[in-house]
Amino acid sequence: MIRKINTKIILHIMGLLLLFNGGFMLTAALISFLYKDGVTREISLAAIVSVALGTTIMYATKNHKKELKARDGYIVVTFGWLLMTFSGTLPYLFTGAIPNITNAFFETMSGYTTTGASILTDIESLPKGILFWRSMTHWIGGMGIIVLAVAILPLLGIGGMQLFAAEAPGPSADKLHPRITDTAKRLWLIYVGYTVIETILLKLAGMNLFDAMNHSLATLSTGGFSTKNASVAHWNDSPLIQYIIIVFMFLAGMNFVLSYFAFKGKIQKILRDEEFRFYSISIIIFAIMASLVVYYNANVPVTDYHPQVLGSFESGFRHTLFQIISVVTTTGFVTADFTNWTPFLTLFFFGLMFVGGSAGSTSGGVKVVRHIIMVKNGLLEFKRTLHPNAIIPVRYNGGAVSKEIVFNILAFFILYMLLFIIGALGFGMMGLDFPSAIGGSVSSLGNVGPAFGSLNPLASYGHLPPLAKWWSAGLMLLGRLELFTVLIVFTPVFWRNR
Repeated sequence: MIRKINTKIILHIMGLLLLFNGGFMLTAALISFLYKDGVTREISLAAIVSVALGTTIMYATKNHKKELKARDGYIVVTFGWLLMTFSGTLPYLFTGAIPNITNAFFETMSGYTTTGASILTDIESLPKGILFWRSMTHWIGGMGIIVLAVAILPLLGIGGMQLFAAEAPGPSADKLHPRITDTAKRLWLIYVGYTVIETILLKLAGMNLFDAMNHSLATLSTGGFSTKNASVAHWNDSPLIQYIIIVFMFLAGMNFVLSYFAFKGKIQKILRDEEFRFYSISIIIFAIMASLVVYYNANVPVTDYHPQVLGSFESGFRHTLFQIISVVTTTGFVTADFTNWTPFLTLFFFGLMFVGGSAGSTSGGVKVVRHIIMVKNGLLEFKRTLHPNAIIPVRYNGGAVSKEIVFNILAFFILYMLLFIIGALGFGMMGLDFPSAIGGSVSSLGNVGPAFGSLNPLASYGHLPPLAKWWSAGLMLLGRLELFTVLIVFTPVFWRNR
């Protein structure tokens, strides 16, 4: 049976994505108008172009066959993400905030993939509308523009399971409701609710409303774009602001399904979840260990912007906890330059960049559940060696994990490490030194943001050669869509009609 790719429905959904993008650009234009920053017309024009192009594509493909196969879903996710990124460059290009297409593409891809790496050196000089659009790209990409589209597609008579399966983070997509559209709506309701609550709390803690909105958008998406040159270190004199962000980074790094259970009062279900327990306990242990190292190295600096040292235990614990959660959840906010915190902690943070948050969160990285299953499978190999005839399955949350899932996770990890090495070699060929090359690779692939060497937490990616920026953006896309979704589209077998 020949299953051809449904080109019309793919283009139709692409048009819908452009409409979404244009609509979000209009919110940035509204912010620009309210703050009278002088670029309202340019951002509005970018929105009009996106909406007009999206409307044209949707009208031209309105007579499509309303059937979406798995292959169609992979094409929509991969090329839809690229289309959104190219469309998202328009506000930067039209306003002249980032006039170079390479830099604009890098900044936009970093936003949508929630990486948070930036080519900008003077963020505070940008118009308010552009800063808001920059944060909005995080927020759109955080939960996934595709999941948002899934909630709307039934109105067009299109099923969305294939899209959710391709886009949902983690090895499997937990469903809150038998209908996938209701799942998407519930996830977005939690996502929006958390964003509003954090905005209010940050405002009450002393941030102005604009900064509070932007940092909430970046926190819940685990993105890391800030409105300040010093990132969250700008508020190092306000522990309350930093603790609020710590809490919401932690929530954003959790499986959002667990947040839903919490709101339903099913606390025991959360506490029994192995991934949540490992995620929570490991962060606490890492924070205590790192804060003790910092505390007993009294001359450890905070940042170049704030040259005071981490003198008190509270200060040391707060900054280490903040940076550990920021790196594990791949948010990338900065309150301190952890690359200056002793060689041991530099290597420690390098290792954390491979961890990632929970499956079903907005975090990047390998994901905690994969590490758990890999470790369990590794330990069980000892038993299997001693008892070769015994059937000893890997168990997770009380149930047996199928061999197919275990093999998939092992394949993912091997491919992830291979791409990390290839990424670092690519950066090395483009002239980056060793710390910058390995840091840029693990940070881009894991959607972390800050790295090492010339790409340290206080540095910009703007000095990279143009080719290195495109290379980094490609790694970001691979990491955000969890490798297979992108790579499978570039295999010959994918395009065969079979």
